[in-house]
Amino acid sequence: MSSTTQSVTRRTLLASAAVVGALAVLPLPTAMAAGGGEAIHPFKFKATEAQLEDLRRRIKATRFPEREIVDDNSQGVQSATIEKLAKYWAKEYDWRKVEARLNALPQFTTKIDGVDIHFIHVKSKHDGALPIIVTHGWPGSVIEQMKIIGPLTDPTAHGGSASDAFDVVIPSIPGYGFSGKPTEKGWDPIRIAHGWIELMKRLGYTRYVAQGGDWGDAVTEQMALIAPPELLGIHVNMPATIPDNIAIALQPGGKKPDGLSADESHAYDQLADFYAHGLGYAIEMANRPQTLVGIADSPVGLAAWMIDHDIRSYDLIARVFDGKPEGLSRDDILDNVTLYWLTNTAVSSARLYWENKLAFFQPKNVKIPVAVSVFPDEIYAAPKTWTEKAYPNLIYFNKLDKGGHFAAWEQTKVFCDELRAAFKSVRA
Repeated sequence: MSSTTQSVTRRTLLASAAVVGALAVLPLPTAMAAGGGEAIHPFKFKATEAQLEDLRRRIKATRFPEREIVDDNSQGVQSATIEKLAKYWAKEYDWRKVEARLNALPQFTTKIDGVDIHFIHVKSKHDGALPIIVTHGWPGSVIEQMKIIGPLTDPTAHGGSASDAFDVVIPSIPGYGFSGKPTEKGWDPIRIAHGWIELMKRLGYTRYVAQGGDWGDAVTEQMALIAPPELLGIHVNMPATIPDNIAIALQPGGKKPDGLSADESHAYDQLADFYAHGLGYAIEMANRPQTLVGIADSPVGLAAWMIDHDIRSYDLIARVFDGKPEGLSRDDILDNVTLYWLTNTAVSSARLYWENKLAFFQPKNVKIPVAVSVFPDEIYAAPKTWTEKAYPNLIYFNKLDKGGHFAAWEQTKVFCDELRAAFKSVRA
């Protein structure tokens, strides 16, 4: 591959990178030094009534554009969808419900490398539970993973056995949600991975696994490359598997390679469509995140920006506001958007795209055990052939019939079943 081709390939992949029961509460005092590191503090969040009233006022004052001049979503978020979202958000949505669910969970903060890291930590009542750290992506947050906590920590109440139990740690990426916002350059997926390793050390875990999709995949794979001895294996639901010849073919003017299998051909078509029509948000956040002042000022603008992630995710979200929920509800969507609004993290979260220098979908030569679940409506459904080459120590691979980019959120049971199956071999 020529240096020019490598440079072009890297730029495109960087842009796509920018695309991607009973609960036992961990007993910690008000401020406890864990593992010899910084103190760990309990955390709760309560929005003020003034904040919520300001949110409703801004929603009602939205100046909507004229209706799109096409009958489909080819021009972006359709007027009917965003107007229905805004009407429900202003008049019926209740943030206090999700706030109460969040505050019922054991949440903490600890300072790592100069930034306050927020995390949920729920321990299983079952002996021998396997610790797992789960990382969200953009436009996600810990809201995405709240549904998996019960099934993973209390499997006997959710169709599993005690031997399937996990202790669950769900941190907020720096600049996202309740974590602190970095004030210096350098908080990329590699630095975050080091932070997560330190977090698990502070929590006293001597063996654990990690999981992620979207940015969570990037962070989780970097943890695997650092390969601390405590990390037994990883599971990803948006793997990095694109071979070099496919990456080159996806460049402008490239040609689909001959001889692809049915799965490979389908993955190529999904990627080609995404590169051609779905990368706008990622390119802007990677190049000029601070320009996005509008989404920090307009809640409806923020919602439109967040729900237009990839076309299959958009279709799933849009149908929710048309009265056809499946997996997600209107409240699910607005819980997540409202979290971004109340924490003013629209722009600070976008800066992760600017920081990132990794080619998101390029194989990283991860050598520790890797498990992969492929959901059909992901940005691309990774073929087994590509996955086996990308991960030489592939211990589990499964292709699902339903689910997309936000698998833990929208297909919770299937996702939890996948984690149980994926890590069976590393529990011994």
